[in-house]
Amino acid sequence: MQHTTLSLRHGLLALAVVAVWGTNFVVIRLGLDQFPPFLFAGLRFSLAALPGVFFLPRPAVPWRNLAAYGVVIGSGQFGLLFLAMNGHISPGLASLVIQVQVFFTIFISMARTGERLQAFQIVSFLLAIAGIVVIASHVNGHTTPLGLGLVLLAAACWASGNIIAREGAPRNFLAYVVWGSLFSAPPLLAMSLIVDGPTAIAHALSHATPSAWVAVIWQSLGNSWFGYASWAFLLARYPSAIISPMALLVPVFGMAASVVWLGEPMPAWKLSAAALVIIGLAVSVFYPRLRLLRVA
Repeated sequence: MQHTTLSLRHGLLALAVVAVWGTNFVVIRLGLDQFPPFLFAGLRFSLAALPGVFFLPRPAVPWRNLAAYGVVIGSGQFGLLFLAMNGHISPGLASLVIQVQVFFTIFISMARTGERLQAFQIVSFLLAIAGIVVIASHVNGHTTPLGLGLVLLAAACWASGNIIAREGAPRNFLAYVVWGSLFSAPPLLAMSLIVDGPTAIAHALSHATPSAWVAVIWQSLGNSWFGYASWAFLLARYPSAIISPMALLVPVFGMAASVVWLGEPMPAWKLSAAALVIIGLAVSVFYPRLRLLRVA
């Protein structure tokens, strides 16, 4: 039975999840100081998969669906995101820009079903695009056109992963993520071997500090295991209309953490871009629910 009022305990759990997901962008930046991007991402998914696959039953979905999800999310979303954050975009902006995956998900879904964009979706998309344009007009040494482009591609891969997961319809999403990670890690490690070479990989692994390994653990156990397990727990007990909007706080935590821990500056243009993107996301999330309430 689903509840209609979020309890304080479960509200704090939802807040903890989005805090982990948001601050994760700073953790990525710190981990990239010691690991090459593809190696770091490969380690993340290796630990997310092992030893979890020995304890969680394989989801009742086709192997091709699991493989597609693992490759698109691993090599696509996180491979590109880590590559972008390796000196091409700041963590705060990365946490914001990648949220446009919401719109990519809508567009891909519509392309597959033949649905048309509604007026509120056009408004929300234009607001978010205006925010991205503001960011693009202020590219500099900390955020480059390449970095912005890579994060947008990562967002498109995330959206593709959402569609793949929806079509697979796994009952246990944590198990789906863990088993999908089996297909995420090998391509990333192979790309690291090609791009970085065995010597660089061996040097990174042998010289990594405890903080670097904490970053890997945060990525796999905190971001994947705790995050997805807790989110699935909450969605099983409350309507998605109550839980899903909490995800709007992810870029807020991401940008705040980047300011506090990394000293990322927050000039007016960056705050304006954040406001436009977040308001656009909010319109996309809340307007359909408000319309249903008005009709009821």
